[in-house]
Amino acid sequence: MGKRWYIIHAYSNFENKVAESIREQAKQRGLSDLFEEVMVPKEKVVEVRRGRKVDAERKFFPGYVLAKMELTDEAFHLIKNTPKVTGFLGADNKPTPISEVEAGIASPAGCGPGIRGSAIRRPPRGGRAGLGRGRRGC
Repeated sequence: MGKRWYIIHAYSNFENKVAESIREQAKQRGLSDLFEEVMVPKEKVVEVRRGRKVDAERKFFPGYVLAKMELTDEAFHLIKNTPKVTGFLGADNKPTPISEVEAGIASPAGCGPGIRGSAIRRPPRGGRAGLGRGRRGC
């Protein structure tokens, strides 16, 4: 079985700590070959604070970490026993993998592989959801 993308639910505002903890534990236990990538999907935004423009990062999916991994019993237990992790996204305590295209929404440019200009995006605050032109640079 190959590596697939899984969504890990973590405590809000602890996403980076959880991702780093998963990487460290995998390295310590010799399971690094099971994990290809562990990331917190973010985008850079410019905010205006006190009349000044400030560069900031905004999470696409607060409370979630994405991991491209091979789901074995060892990898499953490593993640489930990581502090600040509540579990995987899926039904009946069984992690559900997502496709490469769905995980590609969170890529640095915001465009998934092969879906130029048609990524599903989060609605702006107070806006409506739906298909849009994707993230900036798409």
